[in-house]
Amino acid sequence: MKLNAFKIFVYSLILGLFSFGAMAAGKLNLYNWADYTPDELIKKFEAETGIQVIVDTYDSNETLLAKLQASGGSSGYDLAVPSQHFVEIMIKEGLLEKVSGIKNMPNYKYVAEQFQGPSFDPNQEYSTPYQMGSASFAYRADSYSGTGSSMMEFFKPSSEICGKLAVFKSPEEVVNMAHLALGSSFCSEDPNEMQAVMDLLVEQKKCVAVYSSEGINDRLKSGEVIMHAHWDGYSQVGKWEGVDDLTYAYPKEGVVGWFDSLVMPKGAKNIEEAKTFMNFLMNPENMAILSNFAAYANAIPESVNYLTEDMKNAKNIQVPDGIPVVFGKACNKKAQSLIDKVWTKTMQ
Repeated sequence: MKLNAFKIFVYSLILGLFSFGAMAAGKLNLYNWADYTPDELIKKFEAETGIQVIVDTYDSNETLLAKLQASGGSSGYDLAVPSQHFVEIMIKEGLLEKVSGIKNMPNYKYVAEQFQGPSFDPNQEYSTPYQMGSASFAYRADSYSGTGSSMMEFFKPSSEICGKLAVFKSPEEVVNMAHLALGSSFCSEDPNEMQAVMDLLVEQKKCVAVYSSEGINDRLKSGEVIMHAHWDGYSQVGKWEGVDDLTYAYPKEGVVGWFDSLVMPKGAKNIEEAKTFMNFLMNPENMAILSNFAAYANAIPESVNYLTEDMKNAKNIQVPDGIPVVFGKACNKKAQSLIDKVWTKTMQ
């Protein structure tokens, strides 16, 4: 009996150690854009590492920035996915942790050379690549007689679009799209140029049904709107989901480019788990899972070997020859103040 009791004790101890080992694998709190994190990718990561991933979402870079600014280093998130100019802002404001050894991560070798050491993180101390794409507008071609050849089709909509138009809920890309339409510069410090931007947005508002950065494809599919501020990849997802005539516009004035990255917010608790995910995503097969889901381009050339035929032939993300892609940038205080004033007036 004593021997049996001893065996039971040993077995219980072993089971306890296995349970502890599973818990010791850790967890990861990821803060990401809505509709930007495929379940397949998360399940694969969890299966390979034993790390539990908890995903929370936001609708704009501004929302993410405000969250990190207000948290005082206690946001509770281990990774977030800002665009290039917001990475720069967050670095300057001390909102990010330095991540040691990014260049030595096993999968960093797969990152295309032109995307290593980007201008917003030249020493690759804070970020690893996520996805890249552009912002413009998309429309239901079967319900619209225009061609999307000018950004003014969005800002000065025709009678068939007026009342059936939707715009992003944040100024970041909308103001830059207005600059493209007017031929002025991003981050302009010229009050006259910003007055022209404001006039354009206020006039456009008369035709806007809703300001929203979420539920875009649902809104277009239902016919609630015919034209919507949109992103190239997400519009392609809309086509895949049955909105066959959903067309992403590449106006002659250009589109707003962006490059999203994984970063570690200040105060992150699960540092090694976050670094594990960064390295995991730079694997070509894993990055392809992300592109096949979200339909955006990426910085891992070898991921093409794992892309679906649908992704390889995705028309909405193919930039026509001669169309400028102008990347957003971090504005100084004077320029940002003018942007804030323009948006506040527009939203009144």
